Amino acid sequence: MDVLEGCRAFVGVSEHGGFTQAAAALRVPQPVVSRRVAALEKHLGDSLFERSSRRVTLTPFGADLLPSAQRLVRLADDLRHDADRARRRPFRLAVPAVCGTADLARLEAEARRADVHLDLVPAGPAERAELARALAVRAALVAVPPAEGVWAVPLGLAGTAGPATGVLHLESLRPGRSQITSRSRVVWLQPEDDVPHVRDRMTRLRDAVGLRPAQVAVAATLTTAVAEVLGSSDLLLCSPAQAAELGLAWRPLGEFSPARGYGIAANAGTDAERLRTTLWPLVARCLGAAR
Repeated sequence: MDVLEGCRAFVGVSEHGGFTQAAAALRVPQPVVSRRVAALEKHLGDSLFERSSRRVTLTPFGADLLPSAQRLVRLADDLRHDADRARRRPFRLAVPAVCGTADLARLEAEARRADVHLDLVPAGPAERAELARALAVRAALVAVPPAEGVWAVPLGLAGTAGPATGVLHLESLRPGRSQITSRSRVVWLQPEDDVPHVRDRMTRLRDAVGLRPAQVAVAATLTTAVAEVLGSSDLLLCSPAQAAELGLAWRPLGEFSPARGYGIAANAGTDAERLRTTLWPLVARCLGAAR
């Protein structure tokens, strides 16, 4: 039997002076209260109440057990209250600083519907990893090679000129003989992509197709990179979602398919599992990850 619900019915009848009154207070049908008290009496081995047509009174056995039943009910209520409070405790999560405000707001709002109260901390790749190591957050979305990650975000090249169709080969940016002294087009990497599995592959490709060293560069900030692109024919390495947000025409890279990979660094396995399951589609949409 359910001892807790039996004790709750027992305490209710005692405090409200009858089965009907207890049922109203507990918001259950009166027969349910009667069955629970009867089951508890059977479980404990004696009667808890003297029943008559006029009133219900405690037996000596019931009077002896009432304080313990009251303590059990109070403890159960305290446990439920503590559980509710623990579920509402903010889940501090370090996320990429490139995530847009609207995307982060949607992630936070939809996570609440799943009973997860996120406290989002936008940061760059190195800072996110450090926040996780220092236990300053419960979890962090850390940069990893796409094959090792939980989420993968495709990257391509975006600019202000040209159609957003087909692929764009990096070798097409190779300066001709007439451009020896002029400025060549630059592919700008934002700080989020200043990680080996993106940066190093881009620089190796740059060298392989004969571009100048300065033609693949890491900007100090995303704002700086976008400003360079908006003011010239330069290109930004970014995701399709970022390009759409910035009003740039995006095309995939022809030589290979770069991607951001995101894994989870968490203090507790349960937090990591929640991100992999309940929150996976919400985080994927916020990152612009392939589903």
